Amino acid sequence: MLATDWLDNTRSVLDEIERTQLDNIRAAAELMAASIAADRWVHTFGCGHATIPVEEMYPRIGGFVGFHPIVELPLTFFTHVTGEMGIHQFLFLERAEGFGRELMKSYTFDPRDTVWIFSHSGINNVNIDVALRARELGMRVIATGSARAMKDAAPRHSSGKRLFEIADAIIDTCVPATDASVPVPNHQDRIGPTSTMAFVSVVWMTIATVAEILVERGVTLHIHPSHNIPGDTTARERLDAALAEYKRRATGV
Repeated sequence: MLATDWLDNTRSVLDEIERTQLDNIRAAAELMAASIAADRWVHTFGCGHATIPVEEMYPRIGGFVGFHPIVELPLTFFTHVTGEMGIHQFLFLERAEGFGRELMKSYTFDPRDTVWIFSHSGINNVNIDVALRARELGMRVIATGSARAMKDAAPRHSSGKRLFEIADAIIDTCVPATDASVPVPNHQDRIGPTSTMAFVSVVWMTIATVAEILVERGVTLHIHPSHNIPGDTTARERLDAALAEYKRRATGV
């Protein structure tokens, strides 16, 4: 069955992440924990479907303050498919060198910050722009994507760099270069990508490790609670407190 083929492929990817990436996850988490403990940010960025892990981690139930999502609408909202903000425009923008540097001008950064970039291929120019600018500003860069499988992909950026060659720490998603994993009879292309499941799994493995490090150092986490549990009368207060802490950091108070 194609359904169970996809499940088997996904389990294989997740097992490989567990087998090979725990040390890399720990190294990346140490950098993130240092930024959060310093009252600074882990800025998170991706484009296309690589915005899914960015949106998954914060704000959401079980996430905590310290992660700042950077989601550029033309690089993620292409579900119109055609017409306004369609796929053609998106594909152009993610490969347009210089766009990432312009995007970075809209935010305030600090050398104590970390930037966490998600990209399956690591070769699209907007991600390279963001990573290079982050390094210029003194920030640490963490890359998550299929680094090993895409190691021979030709770079598109004039720097000659791939994302994975710029990063201070890399977490490999262990996803095949094709991403889609299930052959379909009588078709050239496969269905069933596994990169999204890999991205989200890496996110929570890493964030759990960040939480572990921070708690061991005596840092209080400002966690978003579920506010839908019957009988939990203080959930909304805890949520408001977490959002107030986010606002405090964002305004630099």
